[in-house]
Amino acid sequence: MTIQKLKELGLKLTPQRLAILNLLEGNMNHPSAEEIYNQLKPQYPSLSLATVYNTLEILAGAGELQEVRIKSDKRHFDPNSAPHGHFLCRSCESIYDLDSGAYEIKAPFNVNGYQVEECTLYFYGICPKCQAAAKNNGN
Repeated sequence: MTIQKLKELGLKLTPQRLAILNLLEGNMNHPSAEEIYNQLKPQYPSLSLATVYNTLEILAGAGELQEVRIKSDKRHFDPNSAPHGHFLCRSCESIYDLDSGAYEIKAPFNVNGYQVEECTLYFYGICPKCQAAAKNNGN
């Protein structure tokens, strides 16, 4: 995301907001607002959790981030705004991007009179790393 895009969204270009963007750039870990806050707070003592949430919500609302609600207790954020699925490993609780391929549904579409504008695809199971670890432990 460019600084110009931030200006277009009306965001003040503070060092804290730029740090949030830098942390998200190419981040495949789908961090929560709390994780972003905890990572940046030592370098930016004046950073507030409210600033992190406000910045993330503005970026998500503008389509620059995906808000991932794959876990019931926490919102995560994905800088990859292109349509794709997400996979939650029930063992290690990591979230992975999943190219949903044939499962991808293009919105908008109509189902029995309901105009669907967007949809979210979540998958749950065990990731390859946890499967391998269980196999090596004889489970």
